[in-house]
Amino acid sequence: GLALFVSLGRWQLGRAEYKQALQDAYERGQQTTFTLTRDNAETMARYQRVRARGRYVDERQILLDNMPSTLGRPGYRVLTPFQLEDGAWILVDRGWIPLGDRRTDLPQLRVAGNVRDVTGQLDELPRPGLRLGDDDAQATTTWPRVLNFPETETIERALGVSIGRYILRLDEAEPDGFEREWHPLARFGPERHIGYAVQWFTFAFVAIVLYLTLSLRRETNAGAPHEK
Repeated sequence: GLALFVSLGRWQLGRAEYKQALQDAYERGQQTTFTLTRDNAETMARYQRVRARGRYVDERQILLDNMPSTLGRPGYRVLTPFQLEDGAWILVDRGWIPLGDRRTDLPQLRVAGNVRDVTGQLDELPRPGLRLGDDDAQATTTWPRVLNFPETETIERALGVSIGRYILRLDEAEPDGFEREWHPLARFGPERHIGYAVQWFTFAFVAIVLYLTLSLRRETNAGAPHEK
C-alpha cells in the first residue's frame, strides 16, 4: 500500500511537470507571430503562432473521426490542405463539427480557394486515443476522407504532397472555421495533477502513521505484565 501510494504520487508529479512544460511552450509560442514559409516550417517550435499566405484546397479534405468536443459530443475534426505561395503545404485544422444522424451523412466543408492570410498555432497531428490494429482499414476512400488514426505518411500518400511535421490550428477569430478551443491544457492543467499527488502522498503519510501506531500498540501489549 505505502509503495503504491508513493509511486502514484510521484507519477502525478511527473504529469504535472509535463503539463507545465506544455503550458510554458504554449505561452512562449503566443508571444510572437512568424510568417510561415517552406524554409522555416521544419524549424518552428510546437505551439508557435504563425501567419501563412496561400489558398485552401478543399477538394481533398480529411475528417478525423472519434474526436469528441470539449463537452464530450461525438464528431469530427476538419483538416483542410493549405498551399503556401512558395509551394509548401500544411494541413489546417479548421475545428470540430458534430456527427450527423448517420455516419454516411458527411457535412459540407466547402471553403473558397482564393489567396488569403490565415493565422494559427503549429501543433502535432491530434491523436484520438489507443490504437487497436489497423484502425484505418475501413477508412473512406472518397473525399472528404474519414480517418480514425491519422499518420503523416498516410495523409501524404493520399494527398500526393509533403505536409511537414506540423498542422496549423486555425485561430478562433479566423473565418471559415468551426468550433475551436486550442489551449493544450483546456481540460486538465498541472494544478490538478499536483492536487492528486498531494492526495496520494497524504494517503502514504496516513499509512505510515497507522503502521507506527499499530506497531507501538503491539510492543506495548507485548511488554505489559499478564494477569494470573
